[in-house]
Amino acid sequence: MGQDRMLWMMLPGLLLVAQVFSPLALAQATSALDEIDTGLPAMSGQPAQGARAPDEDSVFAASNEPLPSLPRLFALALENDADLASQRYDAEATAQQVPMAQAGLKPQISASAGYVYQESDNYYTDNPSYNPDNELSGASDDYEARYQGVTRDETWQVQLSQPLFSLERWRKVDKAEAQSEAAQLKVAVGERDLALQVAEAYLDAFLASRKLGLLDSKQESLNLQVKQAQRAYDLGVGDRINLLESQSRLDQAVADAVRAENELNNALSSLERLTGELPRFGGSNLGDLSGLTLPGGWVEADPWLERTVNNVEVALGKQQMAIAKADTSVRRAGHYPELNLNLSYSDRASNDPYRESEDASASLRLNVPIYQGGYTSASVRQGELTQQATQAGYTNALNLARQEVRQRLRSLRGDERQIEALKRSIESSNLFLQAAEKGEQLGLRDLVDVLDARADLYDLRIQFVEVVRQYLLDRLNLQAAVGDLGTQDLVDTMALLSRVTG
Repeated sequence: MGQDRMLWMMLPGLLLVAQVFSPLALAQATSALDEIDTGLPAMSGQPAQGARAPDEDSVFAASNEPLPSLPRLFALALENDADLASQRYDAEATAQQVPMAQAGLKPQISASAGYVYQESDNYYTDNPSYNPDNELSGASDDYEARYQGVTRDETWQVQLSQPLFSLERWRKVDKAEAQSEAAQLKVAVGERDLALQVAEAYLDAFLASRKLGLLDSKQESLNLQVKQAQRAYDLGVGDRINLLESQSRLDQAVADAVRAENELNNALSSLERLTGELPRFGGSNLGDLSGLTLPGGWVEADPWLERTVNNVEVALGKQQMAIAKADTSVRRAGHYPELNLNLSYSDRASNDPYRESEDASASLRLNVPIYQGGYTSASVRQGELTQQATQAGYTNALNLARQEVRQRLRSLRGDERQIEALKRSIESSNLFLQAAEKGEQLGLRDLVDVLDARADLYDLRIQFVEVVRQYLLDRLNLQAAVGDLGTQDLVDTMALLSRVTG
């Protein structure tokens, strides 16, 4: 009985010795493992040597190139984007309504000239025997043109009209100024949207380039692992399942790399369309992610919500209200009279001396609208309804801005928690990978465990970059929602990305 007990106590040790000195363990602990250990990429995301040959003309070349400047790309987009240029021209065109409206309050001066040739039948042409010399001595020459029935007149005239009272014209100036300000706000909305588009495409390109670098490293690691499994299988001490599993993981990594390359191409294409320049995201390095700290300030929502009145779309909605109010005032002015001063001077020269004249006149003209079939009242009612519609639009824009703030704050808080959790998970996965590799060498773990641990570590680093990308995008959108998005926010984004890349 005592011998049986001793045998059971020694059995685990015997099994361990058998595993350590088994043919499979010996095959896996030979030069194939040494090859993997020396060729295995660092888990910091550095691309493995030989993973992708550098190419000067490729934007995917793995290198330590600095990141393209996001503020510079935005500056290029401001000059290159055709949609923003269209909005700017529209704003300039709308601004011309102001001097056009002001012109209605200024004097209107016009000059005209004319020449009239006239043939007529009159008393003189019908009575050629009549001689006015019998009654008016020396008048025959003056009547010569009338006897002939032909007159030639040359006239010129200058007229001036000055509105003395026109409430409608005064209010049209206020409406034009409100429309001009609204057009400028539309340009501001376009610039904000352009900044977010450039930032999103930039962050997409950054994420895709880092994913591509990590997947290249993962692909090289799996390729070496496949060689190890193939060698063990060829020696007759390996498992075909391990070989197939390694090859499957390698094929999946290749497919993921192709997808990441397509994502990078799409992001770069968007940046080229917006900026007119194709930037390079050649680097794929990642720094020490465990030391990354993020600024807080996302707990209290009230201070952010109070700032939503500065949102450019909210400001535009408020300005649309001002336009509608000014338009209604213009319509109401149709009930008021208008008083105009008219001055004119004319001079007419003719071959008939009795038709020649010089005239000067001054007049005051008062126009009083009495009844127009109810048109003015209907027009005023239409303006009031439009004003109510713009009020509802302003309220909607304000509610949307506040909703955006709440969503972005929740997302930022979630991003921070995810980043902290991923930092701990990456550290734990790195330790687990080391233990799995040692366990495989000792025969306590199989190849699938190592592949899973290594794949999980790469996937966690990719998830980390994805969350950082989402965090930065949420932060930029939050600043946009409160109307504070500026160049400094783009600089801060670059600074955080530089810390991520090390």
